[in-house]
Amino acid sequence: MRKLLLLTFLVADVCGCGLPAYPPVPARVVAGVDVKPHSWPWQVSLQSDSSGRWSHVCGGTLIAPEWVLTAAHCINGRHNYRVEVGKHSLKASEENSAARRAARIITHEGYNILLSRNDIALIKLSSPVVFSDTIMPSCLPPRHAILPHGAACYITGWGRLSTDGALADILQQALLPVVDHDTCSHSDWWGVLATDKMVCAGGDGITAGCNGDSGGPLNCQNPDGSWTVHGVVSFGSGQGCNFFQKPTVFTQVSSYLDWIDRVKTNY
Repeated sequence: MRKLLLLTFLVADVCGCGLPAYPPVPARVVAGVDVKPHSWPWQVSLQSDSSGRWSHVCGGTLIAPEWVLTAAHCINGRHNYRVEVGKHSLKASEENSAARRAARIITHEGYNILLSRNDIALIKLSSPVVFSDTIMPSCLPPRHAILPHGAACYITGWGRLSTDGALADILQQALLPVVDHDTCSHSDWWGVLATDKMVCAGGDGITAGCNGDSGGPLNCQNPDGSWTVHGVVSFGSGQGCNFFQKPTVFTQVSSYLDWIDRVKTNY
């Protein structure tokens, strides 16, 4: 464990990842709240032209100047995509934000839409973004890192504030405690749908609408204060982000670091 923590510290120190200029304000309850502006500077809005104009479809995480991590189920090969970084409000024009077209989109070759297996994708931007106080990358976890049961992590995104409701305008955050695999894979919970390459968080039924967004990050803080993206939002109950015994399920990033490195090297 000490070696894993030390590696996390070194990654944060070397690349300046996961350390917001405007630190987020922790929430004590599982409920969506407006975030402090630019406190999650790696959160991106993935937008498609499916409606004839650019519109938000999913979240994502900036992990390098020209790479964004998101979910494979967010991608439809018939549409074009772009990414907006440095956003707080989806509707407002913000001078600190930037938009980049998706030059390449690589979904995991083992993605299974029916079982939500390997639900992960990488987007290479048309040109690198410039890091600033409002745009910076999240840290990636150590290989094969597993979060402990009850770890306090945050889901962020512009997800719908209620089932079938409108998207949030202001970026939202919600506290979702991690649920260990033994619990999440129990027949009363997600059963066989929850694999050991997934992270579950929430599930206590204390909810205030749907917080977060497909493809967006599960943010967990390290002892040095930096933040790591441990999960990519994959699926939930459809009845809310924290429905009783149906926690939000994330693709576990630590299980895919070799794949991420291979894609970044080859593309």
